[in-house]
Amino acid sequence: MNQVEILRFALRGLLANKMRSALTTLGILIGVAAVILLVAVGEGSSRSIQQNIQRLGANTLTISPSFSGGGGFGGPGGGGGGNTGPRTQARPLTLADAKALTDRAAAPSVRSVSPVVTAGSATAAYGAASHSVAQLVGTYPSYFEATNKPVEQGTYFFNDDVLAARKVIVLGRTVVEELFGTVDPVGKQVSVSGVPFTVVGVLKEAGSSGTQDADDVAVAPLPAVQQSLSGFGSLSSIVVQATGAAATTTAQAEVTAVLNQRHGVTTSPDYRILNQATLQETVSEATGTFTVLLAAVAAISLLVGGIGITNIMLVTVTERTREIGIRKAVGAPRGAILGQFLMEATLLSLVGGLLGVLVAFAGTRFAIAGIQPVLVPSSVALALGVSVGIGLFFGGYPANRAAGLRPIQALRHE
Repeated sequence: MNQVEILRFALRGLLANKMRSALTTLGILIGVAAVILLVAVGEGSSRSIQQNIQRLGANTLTISPSFSGGGGFGGPGGGGGGNTGPRTQARPLTLADAKALTDRAAAPSVRSVSPVVTAGSATAAYGAASHSVAQLVGTYPSYFEATNKPVEQGTYFFNDDVLAARKVIVLGRTVVEELFGTVDPVGKQVSVSGVPFTVVGVLKEAGSSGTQDADDVAVAPLPAVQQSLSGFGSLSSIVVQATGAAATTTAQAEVTAVLNQRHGVTTSPDYRILNQATLQETVSEATGTFTVLLAAVAAISLLVGGIGITNIMLVTVTERTREIGIRKAVGAPRGAILGQFLMEATLLSLVGGLLGVLVAFAGTRFAIAGIQPVLVPSSVALALGVSVGIGLFFGGYPANRAAGLRPIQALRHE
C-alpha cells in the first residue's frame, strides 16, 4: 500500500466522523492561535516600551533630586526619619550644578547639559480657546536634541533667547490643535497663565504612551519660565547628553563624581541618575521574560489539544477494530495500519495548526489591550511545527495499538 492510498484511507476515516474531527481540530487551532497571538502581544509591548525610551535618546542621562539622604527624610540607605546619626543635609539641584557639568576637564564625555524646570500644569490661551498644558518646560536649546524633540514647523529658540529671557515658546502638536486648530501658530502670541509668549515653533508629533500624551507639552527658555511662572528656585531635573551611546556609562561616572563633590556626598546621594541605555536593556530583558511566560501559558492549550487527539484516536481505534481485523486478514501489513492512524492524527493537528495561524494573523491586525501585536515569524514556525509534532506524538500510541491488534481477536470484536 503506497502513501497515496494511506492518505486516502486516513481522509475517509476522518470524514466519517466530521463533528469529532472538527472539535479535535478546534483544540489544536486554539492552542496554536493562542501561542502566536500572545507572543505577538509580548513583542508589541516590548517594542512600544523601547520606542518610548528611545524618544529620550540612547545617550541621555536624566538627573533628578532625591531627598532620601537629607536629615529627617526616610528612604533607601537613610534608615527613615528616626535615624538620629550624623547625616548630610540634602541639597537641591541648581543652575550652578548644571554649569559645573559642562566643565570639559571634569566631564569630557558630556556633550551638552540642559537644566530643566517644569511648571506642571499651566493654562494656555489664544483668542477664545484655552487649554491646560500637561507639562510646561523651561530649559536650554540643547534640550531639544538631547531628548529627541525635533521641531517640525518654525524653529526652536536659541541661546540669545535664553540670555535675554525672551518670552518665546515651542508648542507640542496637541497644544497647537487645541488652541489654533488649522491656523498656523508660528508668530502668534499665546497667554500662558496670564503671561504672553510668542510661538516660534511646533514640535514634531511624538504620539501617546498609554494615558500620557507626549505632545501635550510647551517648551520655553529657562529664565523666561523662572521669571514669570516657576520662580528662581531649584531645578526639576538636569538632562545630560553624552558624546555617544558608547560613552553614556563613562559620562554617568563623571557626572556622579562632579555632583558628589559639589553636594558633599559621603553615603547616599541626594539625587538620582536615570540612564536611558541601561533602562532599555533592563526593559528588553524583562519583556523578553514576559513574552516567554505568555508563550508557555499558551502552550498548555496545545498540550490539552494533543491529549484530545489521543482520546479521539483511541475511540476511533476501538470503533474500527473489526475493520482493522478484516484489513489484516486480507493481507494489510502492520506498516499500512500504523501509517493510516498516524496520518489521521497528523492531519488533524496540521489542519488545526494552519487554521490557528490564519486566526492569529487576523488577530494581529487589531490592538489588544491597547497594544498593537507584532507577528514574530519564528513563533509561527515553532507553533506550527509543535502542532504537527503533537499529532505524531499523541497519535503514536493509538496507532501502535491499532497496528498491534491480532486479526482473529479483531474479527471477533463487536
